Amino acid sequence: MTLRIAWLGGAPMEEAGGAPGVVRDLLDGLAREGHEIDCYFPGAGHQLPARIAAHGNLTVTWGSSKLKGNRWYNKLPVGTFASGLSSRALSSLRLRREIARRHRERPYDLIYQNQWIESVGVPSSVLRSAPLVVRPDTESASELRCLIAERELSFRCQPRYVFFVVAAILFLRAQLQRVMIRRASLLVCISRVFRDHLVEDYDFPRGSTAVVPNPVCLERFAFNAAKPPGEPPIVLVPVRVSVRKGLEDVVEIAKLLRDRGVRVRLRVVGGASLWSDYTKLLEDLPGETAEYAGRVAHGDMPAEYANSDMMLLASKFDPCPMAVLEGLACGVPIVATTEVGSTEGVEATVAQRLQPGDVEGMARAIEQMLDRVRAQPEQMRSLARAEAERLFAPEVICGQLSAALERLVADGGPNGAGAANGAGGGGRDGVAAAVRNGSHA
Repeated sequence: MTLRIAWLGGAPMEEAGGAPGVVRDLLDGLAREGHEIDCYFPGAGHQLPARIAAHGNLTVTWGSSKLKGNRWYNKLPVGTFASGLSSRALSSLRLRREIARRHRERPYDLIYQNQWIESVGVPSSVLRSAPLVVRPDTESASELRCLIAERELSFRCQPRYVFFVVAAILFLRAQLQRVMIRRASLLVCISRVFRDHLVEDYDFPRGSTAVVPNPVCLERFAFNAAKPPGEPPIVLVPVRVSVRKGLEDVVEIAKLLRDRGVRVRLRVVGGASLWSDYTKLLEDLPGETAEYAGRVAHGDMPAEYANSDMMLLASKFDPCPMAVLEGLACGVPIVATTEVGSTEGVEATVAQRLQPGDVEGMARAIEQMLDRVRAQPEQMRSLARAEAERLFAPEVICGQLSAALERLVADGGPNGAGAANGAGGGGRDGVAAAVRNGSHA
């Protein structure tokens, strides 16, 4: 089934990692599936990735709003965070008129809202005849819960006013998200643990969800199965240096490994976010077993993975971090918490999962994983790469997503009846079947 899709969300970037890379791979994959996609990107335009521009069945409309630098409202990082939200909303308001106009002329089968739960870019008039599919990267209720739980860490690392400003913004966003998520006929969740949070935090019907992880562009990452373990072996910690990433546990794990005389080097890479900076915590890393290397550009991350022997992610909330997918693509096994959604379904030999906060368990798991890497380096790296190919290759993920969208439309419109042109999609009765027919349960 060929679908006509209105796509809203952030824009793709040329051969980038992170969220822009995910957008690129999803759009490329859905276009290859044959769907006709009109993209509406907030903000000023930029050059599209070559493989996106090459698709004749994909068009792009840019918003006209652009966040300006050197203004009073973004002199501080938290101000840039707040003004960025406002800029995106204003740009989305401009785009919604164009979406409504094109829908009147030639109706869409569905509206696909990528990355964000709340968006003013979806016209209510369109939702009466076409279903809304929402695929968020995160949600504010869980972000706020983690921020409050870690308030003492925040007070230690940043001025107190930052905590209260950010808490107020997250609280308001959570209330808005609780209302706006109700418009969705299908909620595409990037991991099962993330779906659990969304269902619990916003009382969203589980039967109206599908779980489809992020894809990873495997070609970006070199894979050398024959690479011998380092001496000492390097445990990469690729992480945003901010709230909910478990950095306080990383510090304690490094201290435990030092006290036990384990020959290892924890290498923390990453920068702070606009509204949370935990860099001060990393001053407590023991120099004997750990180091903080600072922010690393996306283009340099493949080399970081290639030089590592395993990864550690101690996050308290992390729906589907790309670091796991990219590390596995380079053949790097991982120790992580059960809140790291990217590890779901990965063979336990190369992805050991423990409860958040289990410092002793993670330290022990690192020792066990390094023993396996030393004993069978080629087999471990090959299995990690094979898991990335099996679970996260773009053609696999986009096939699952396409099947879920097609099933939604085939099941009828928002009010339970399909439109004559195929527009509309599915209310909430048939969505569980979409999970069975192309998505992870």
